[in-house]
Amino acid sequence: MTDLAARSRATAIQMTQWRSVTGSPSECDFPHLLKAMLAQNRYFHLNPSHLKVQPLDDGTERGNLLALVKGEGRRTVVLAGHFDTVPFDDYAELMPYACDPETLLPMIIEKLKRTGENPAALADLESGDYLPGRGLLDMKAGIAAGIAVLETFAAEEHRHGNILLLATPDEEDRSAGMRAAAAILPVIAREGDLDIRLVINLDSIADDGDGAFGRSLTTGSIGKLLLTALVVGREAHACYPFAGINANYLAAELLAELECAPELAETSGHEIAAPPAALYVKDVKSGYNVTTPARIFLYWNTLQHRRAPADVLSIATGMAREAMERAVAKLAQRAGNVSPPQPFRQEAVQVLSFAELFAQALKSDPDFEASFDLLNRELAERNDLDFPTRARLVTEFAWASTKLPGPAVILGFGSLPYPAVSLGDEALAERLMAAVSEAAMEKGTTISRLGYFPGISDMSFLGETSGDLAAAQANTPIWGASFTLPASPAYPAINIGPWGRDYHHWLERLNAPYAFDVLPHLVLRATKAALE
Repeated sequence: MTDLAARSRATAIQMTQWRSVTGSPSECDFPHLLKAMLAQNRYFHLNPSHLKVQPLDDGTERGNLLALVKGEGRRTVVLAGHFDTVPFDDYAELMPYACDPETLLPMIIEKLKRTGENPAALADLESGDYLPGRGLLDMKAGIAAGIAVLETFAAEEHRHGNILLLATPDEEDRSAGMRAAAAILPVIAREGDLDIRLVINLDSIADDGDGAFGRSLTTGSIGKLLLTALVVGREAHACYPFAGINANYLAAELLAELECAPELAETSGHEIAAPPAALYVKDVKSGYNVTTPARIFLYWNTLQHRRAPADVLSIATGMAREAMERAVAKLAQRAGNVSPPQPFRQEAVQVLSFAELFAQALKSDPDFEASFDLLNRELAERNDLDFPTRARLVTEFAWASTKLPGPAVILGFGSLPYPAVSLGDEALAERLMAAVSEAAMEKGTTISRLGYFPGISDMSFLGETSGDLAAAQANTPIWGASFTLPASPAYPAINIGPWGRDYHHWLERLNAPYAFDVLPHLVLRATKAALE
């Protein structure tokens, strides 16, 4: 192994041993541990002001780690990655060892042999090419590659350009770390006289095949919107169902209309931003009775390449109207088909955007805006409520303020958006691809190019976006109270990271030869190409 590979492996394993579950005290500790480790490097010993933990201004003790190695000139590459992980209680009896890859490896092998579970994972781990451990794949091995490159650069006698390592918390929840970094990076660049030419995100890719997909340089990242619907019916006693309109049934038709709908998928070449999947469907009743529910709340994960929030909302609105027309027609038909036929008031179901609902509430209640702002501020202090729940409560309040009758569907967005990003400079993309391809060839492997990182990533807050977020802001009830979204610095951004299998699972495992022996060389070559 080269020193670069050895350093990458040792650093990755050490950082994995530092537990850093999102929202835990150890997440707050992690950047300080990393700072202490990097401070042992001679460069930071001589330049201590270039290494710091920047606290987040979010009421927590979390912070971003920033490590800058300066050379000649202003050109700068940012190496970025998140250090938080999902919880590790899914490791069950192996939980005490979940973050210790080398100790965990024989234990998982023994368990898989004993239980006969997942022969593919057993074969991987017995091959010697894979290491398990919570957070090793997602994504401390990526950060470790960045650290190895940073230290290699720091050891050069004549450095051309600058490298800034940025390690952030909270990617697995609300990207508070990267959103804070996006706000301060332009200030850091201005004060340090840095010209940021490229951001290299170091996040991991899942690959269940031979690794050809995972060995990728991506020149963008998919976007994400959390589409929500508050479905309002007309309550009725269950013995007289045609006296009202069951919100459960309206929600069921809406659910069937939108689930995996190709209309809301996007394809770029052979790459797909997957169609929507429902993540939540629940009524707002507090207990049992025989009255049909008045309201149902739903939300879907939707992914985008080029589609703007206004487009997503427009498509969803058209589909919701079709679903509601179908639902009412079917109820009317069934009311006529029972014996004796039952009276049923066949009426249109309103489909409104949250922005339209908000405008109606302003007309109906002169005190609405003040009450709306107060509620939003109160909910923003409720750490026990996630963003979609807060969005539901605010939407219900706005609906009640309009005094409109049901039935209705109110569509909006229930969390912070992750804008899709794409590298706009094709000449730069080709130069980077040529550099990493040459490095991969020297290591006896290949690397391919993808247009979009296939998972939601922090690149969304640093990269070049093409979509207008105005519609997202107008239709997200909690925007500005529960979260804010700084203007993107719009830096050219790519992703080069490790690959493996089953992340967010107790069989999460990293392809070690690529992560340790190949990836640091690819990142180093891409960095040098951007600094030329």
